Amino acid sequence: MAAKRVIVTGGSGKAGHWIVKHFVEAGFDVINVDVRRPSVPQCRTVVADLTQLGQVVSAFSPHASGNRAPYDGVVHLAAIPRAHENPNDEIYRLNTLSTYNVLEACGLLGIKKAIIASSESSYGICFANKFFEPHYLPVDEAHPQLPEDTYGLSKVVNEVTAAMFHRRDGTQILSFRIGNVVCPEDYAGLKARLDHPEDRLRILWSYIDSRDLASACRLAIEKDGLGCEPVNVVSDDTSSNLPTAELIKKFLPRVKTLKRPLADRQSLVSNARLKALLGWQQEHFYPF
Repeated sequence: MAAKRVIVTGGSGKAGHWIVKHFVEAGFDVINVDVRRPSVPQCRTVVADLTQLGQVVSAFSPHASGNRAPYDGVVHLAAIPRAHENPNDEIYRLNTLSTYNVLEACGLLGIKKAIIASSESSYGICFANKFFEPHYLPVDEAHPQLPEDTYGLSKVVNEVTAAMFHRRDGTQILSFRIGNVVCPEDYAGLKARLDHPEDRLRILWSYIDSRDLASACRLAIEKDGLGCEPVNVVSDDTSSNLPTAELIKKFLPRVKTLKRPLADRQSLVSNARLKALLGWQQEHFYPF
């Protein structure tokens, strides 16, 4: 049987490296599409500007390689990854236009599955001018998206764009609202700041190990019939060594609605939909 084929955009990046690695090790034929080549090549890379639709269509076309088989799916990670490090209009332009072009190319070329990288930042808490508490806990996909920043806004727009392409082309698209991505090499620095839980208040102490994010991406490409959904991709536990109840009492005292009890170090952002849709299970936990 021929190997499944997947395109990863942004595969030269920090998280992208681990996602490409996971797909390659799972036996997929992987193409990385990025504006730069990776420091450690793991698969073939096509250098392309994703804000140019013609380049995206050409890079995604089966005629761009010796293997003419169509692609089974696209994992779209390429983006400016956070607020306030680029001009606001450039964040909006690049993040929304690249996502539009990726999904347009999927429709034009008959690629039936896509994952786009949305963010927990779309809820607005992370980059708000003044910190505000969530309406309820744990935060699930129904929680209002209230961004005050262009990065979070771009993610909300991308989710609406995904819904349009699903209606038009029938593309299966999951918008992964990804928590703070932690790669194996990051843990030492984070552990050194455990005595400062306030550092991670604005992300509600959520995180996702890059390897667990990668497995979620693979499961979404492998599974059929998922429609178009936003999905929180976060861990079961928090990135704090304090009990969740203590974090709520100290930092979120005005949140009065708990949709379910949060025991031990349970995450304040719900991953229930991720588990229900994909059968995903966390494998890498915060190492204290």
